[in-house]
Amino acid sequence: MGGMGTQQFTDRFVRDARALGVGRGELLLVHSSLRSFGNVPGGAMTVVESLLAAVGDEGTLLMPALSYDHVTRRSPRFDVRSTASNVGLIPETFRTRVGTVRSLHPTHSVCAVGPLASELLAGHEFDSTPCGPSSPFHTLPDRGGQILMLGCGLRPNTSVHAIEELAEPPYLYGRPITYTLVDSNGRSREKRYRVHGFAGWEQRYDRVRTLLSGAELTTGSICGADSYLMDAAALRRAVLETLRRDRLALVEPIAPRSQG
Repeated sequence: MGGMGTQQFTDRFVRDARALGVGRGELLLVHSSLRSFGNVPGGAMTVVESLLAAVGDEGTLLMPALSYDHVTRRSPRFDVRSTASNVGLIPETFRTRVGTVRSLHPTHSVCAVGPLASELLAGHEFDSTPCGPSSPFHTLPDRGGQILMLGCGLRPNTSVHAIEELAEPPYLYGRPITYTLVDSNGRSREKRYRVHGFAGWEQRYDRVRTLLSGAELTTGSICGADSYLMDAAALRRAVLETLRRDRLALVEPIAPRSQG
C-alpha cells in the first residue's frame, strides 16, 4: 500500500477490523490472502502483527496451518515442529513466529497465540478425523469465537468441515490413512485417520452468505481487502440445519472435462 509504513498499516488495519466487528479480547480464527492487500510494508509479518493488535493481549488468534499438500498418502509423516503449512504466506509466517503454538494433527493443524491457545489446541491430537470433536474448529463456536475471512472470499472455510463431520454427508470421507506423527518433543508414533475425500465434488461454502443474517455475517474492507466476519456458533447452527435438510447443499458436482 503505497507510501504507508508498518505502523500506519497496523493502525488502519485495527480501525477497519473494529468497524467490521472484531473487538479487543476476541477469540478469532482467520483465513487469509496476502495478495488481496497489494503491497504490504513488511509483508506477511505486518499482517500477522496487525491481527494480534486487533485482538489485543487478552484475545486469542488462531490460523489453520493445513498441510495436506505435504503430508499425503505417499508421504504420511507430520512433524509439528517443522512441517510447513500450504495455505498461504500469512498462516505460514504465523506458524514460524516465536511464541506461536500448533496443534498435533497431520493435515489440519491449527496455530494460535493468546491466553486460550494451549487449551484450544491440546485436544486436537485425540481426534481421528480432520475436524473432530476436540479440534479447534469444533470447539470455537462453544467459546464464542469469530471467523474472519480476510481477503480470501467465503469458500476456504475449514470450520464448515467440522459441521460436515456432524452431518456426515456422502461425499465427506475417503479411504483412511495411517500417519506418522512427531510431537514437539520429537517423539514419534503412528495413528490411523479417516480423511476427507470430496472426490468429484466442488466445495461451495460461499453459499453460507444466504444462510446468515444481520450481525451473524458482516462484510467490509480491511486495508483494501474484502473481508467477512461471521459468528462461529451461528455458522454451525445454520449449516447443520441446512445439511440436515439437504446433504448436498454446500457442494456441486465437478463437471467432466471436455475432450478435444
